[in-house]
This record gives sequence, C-alpha cells and structure tokens, in this order.
Amino acid sequence: MADTYDLIVLGSGPGGYVAAIRAAQLKMKVAIVEREKLGGICLNWGCIPTKALLRTSEINHYLTHASAYGLSAEKVSFDLAKIVDRSRKVAGQLNAGVKGLMKKNKITVVEGEGSIAGKGKLTVVKDGTTTELQAKHIIVATGARARDLPFAKADGNKIWTYQHAMVPKEMPTKLLVIGSGAIGVEFASFYSDMGAEVTIVEMLDRILPVEDADISAFVHKQLTKQGMKIHVSSGVDKLEPTGAGVRATLKGGAVEEYSHAIVAIGIVPNTENIGLEVLGVKTTRGHIDTDGYGRTNVEGIYAIGDVTGPPWLAHKASHEGVICVEAIAGVEGVHPMETGNIPGCTYSRPQVASVGFTEAKAKEAGYKVKVGKFPFIGNGKAIALGEAEGFIKTVFDEATGELLGAHMVGAEVTELIQGYVVARQLETTEAELMHTIFPHPTLSEMMHESVLDAYGRAVHY
Repeated sequence: MADTYDLIVLGSGPGGYVAAIRAAQLKMKVAIVEREKLGGICLNWGCIPTKALLRTSEINHYLTHASAYGLSAEKVSFDLAKIVDRSRKVAGQLNAGVKGLMKKNKITVVEGEGSIAGKGKLTVVKDGTTTELQAKHIIVATGARARDLPFAKADGNKIWTYQHAMVPKEMPTKLLVIGSGAIGVEFASFYSDMGAEVTIVEMLDRILPVEDADISAFVHKQLTKQGMKIHVSSGVDKLEPTGAGVRATLKGGAVEEYSHAIVAIGIVPNTENIGLEVLGVKTTRGHIDTDGYGRTNVEGIYAIGDVTGPPWLAHKASHEGVICVEAIAGVEGVHPMETGNIPGCTYSRPQVASVGFTEAKAKEAGYKVKVGKFPFIGNGKAIALGEAEGFIKTVFDEATGELLGAHMVGAEVTELIQGYVVARQLETTEAELMHTIFPHPTLSEMMHESVLDAYGRAVHY
C-alpha cells in the first residue's frame, strides 16, 4: 500500500527543499525524494563549494599582492588537496543543515530514483527496492546537469565539467575554459588567481553575454589585464585528449595545446526517466512548461527551478517553490513569478551583479532612458580597500522615473545588488532613491551616486 501525503517533492535542491519546508509550514504532510544528496547540485556541487574555492583564490591574490597594503608575505604556497577538502567540508556542513531542516519540519525524506507512475502516484527505487508514494500534488524539482560538447565528452581527467573542476587532483598549468557565462568566468578567475595560464573561448561576441554590454567590456578588459587570453566570436571545433593534456582546434583552424579544459557551455534539464510521458506533461527543448505558479498542463503536477528553464539560478528556484506551494495551499495574495526582478551574480574577480533591463534591452522595449554611472575610483571606501576598479550603472525610465535596471562590477557588488532588487520590487522611483540616506563610508554610496548621475546630480565624480 502506498504511503500517502499532501505533497511530494521530487528533488531536494534549493527549489525542492524550500518548497517542502514552506508546505510543512502550511501544515501539509510532505515527502521529499532525492537520489543523491540533500541540497542538490547548488549546495553540494555548485553555488556554495565554488564560493569556498573562490574565497581561497581571493586570499591567495591578496597574499601575493601583500606589499600593496604595507605587508610582507614570502614564499606563498598552497596545498591543493587541502583547498579541495575545505570546499567539500563546507558542502558537507550545508548538506547536514538541510537534513536538520527536514527533521525540524517533520518532512519525510525518501532516498532513491523517483518517477511519476500515474496521477498522484510516484515510485522510488533504491538498491532494487521499490517504494510507492501517493499525493494529490507532486512538484518536480529535478534540476539540470552540465552540457557536454557533442564531440568530446568530459572524462574527469583532462576534460572537465564544473563538477570535475571543483575536485581537481592536480592544478592546471594551461587551462582552456569553453564558455564565458557565470560558471566559466568564475572558474577562469579561480584558476588564474591560483597561478594557471587561462584562455577563455566564447562563441558570442562578448563574454558574460547576458550582462549589460558595458559590464561585459569592463570584465573583458580586467581579465585580460590579469593575464587571461579571451577569444570571442569563436569556438572549439575539436577537442582531443593527448595523454599529457588536450589539443583544441579553435574556430578558424588555430590549434592549441592545454593541460586541461573546462566545458561550461550550458546545462541540460533532468527530465529523462522521471515519468513525464506517463501523464503527457509538456516540455520545450527538454524543459518543463509551466505558468507563473509552477503549474504544468497536467492537474496536480508542478515544476520549479532549473528543470523549467532560465534563468538557472538557485534563488529563482527557491522563490518559485514558495509561490508554487502557496498557490497550492490557497494562500491569499500570491503573485506569479516576476522574472524581471531576479538578480544575477558572478563571483569572479571582479564580481558582477545585475537586475532588470540592460540599457540595450530597455531601449529595445521602447523606453526612453536616463542612464547613470558612478566609478569605484570616486568612492572613499573602495580606495581604502585597494579596490578602486569598477562601476555601478543604473537605467531609468525617463517618463516615470522607474528603475528599469541596475548593473555593477567590482569588489563585493554581489552583496550590494539586493538594494536595487528591493527598490524594483517596491516600484521605487528615482526621487525616492535620491532622498534615501546611504551610510558613509560604504561601497553602497556608489549606488546613490549612480542614481544621482542619471539626473546630472552626482556629487563625488
């Protein structure tokens, strides 16, 4: 006889486990199914462990440039195994935290491969044993995985995905990074700061192509200054292991040898073998089709997170989970997902953060815009930190004063962007932002100055 619940969540990443917790808070009886580790890719192999690695490379950068701060650090070295071990321990700590949250909220955790077996039915298989579950509502939160090159599958030896790149057994000496989205640029930054010679290849005409063009151009310049080689409007036509490394044939015919290659060309949704075809759940290019509340075309089946399509971000998945569950529970005032207010962050050196329209997209949408920009060099805190390179850019609707978008590049901007996210969520105008008091001395003052600059009122530059 099947175990019966109000809600079953298939997948325990940031979308799945948050949805399960919110459902439990709303007094639902909840089960969550996970085939690997609680927390999904983000906690175990993505967002969190990569930040642990990037923290190490950041400290290594400061140690090798200690003289800029009046300090001396001689013979700086590192232990790669210990760097990886620290990252894995951080992931392990958070995995244990999610286990604790499941217990605290009385959520049943079912380990194994889950698959929809019919309306309101889900089977879980582990080590040859099948468990049958039943619920009126099933949320699919199975996430996604790294996309391979069609002609060179990652082997974990010399050709890596992001997962291989997080647990290297050896430090690359000459690294090829294929793809310049957030994942590619973050790994390029990590390995460059740890001493590798890095080359980035991007098929589009600029790196970080989803960001504002001014941000992309600045990051390109900074990474080049750091010693990286960057090829845009390019690509890799062939990638062959050579034993000692890999041989890459670039678009145009140039052949280069590298010690390792990281493939960061996007992701593939995990929609295979989970029973979607049993009930006829609609998909587009593998991603599950949903409305703003996570509802699919099949009653009782919902989907959230990376499995539903871009933007492929943990915080988007978590918020989708909350919206989906609250809609199921009939909570009053639930609004559909607003993708325009989802911030994006890249934790490279320099960091990048943004929300809303780029300048170009705003103009394409028909807005007449006012644009403000303020550089880090005009901010006292940035100069004191020794981080005076970067800028903050804001885009406003000239007619209404609505903040259409905000774009940042420089030290710690990933910790600043939320101010603009809140402003957009509250539909704040330029006048309200200009009359807001920002503390001094902080990097956040640049946010104020960028708004002032859009209206010809910047003070410190």
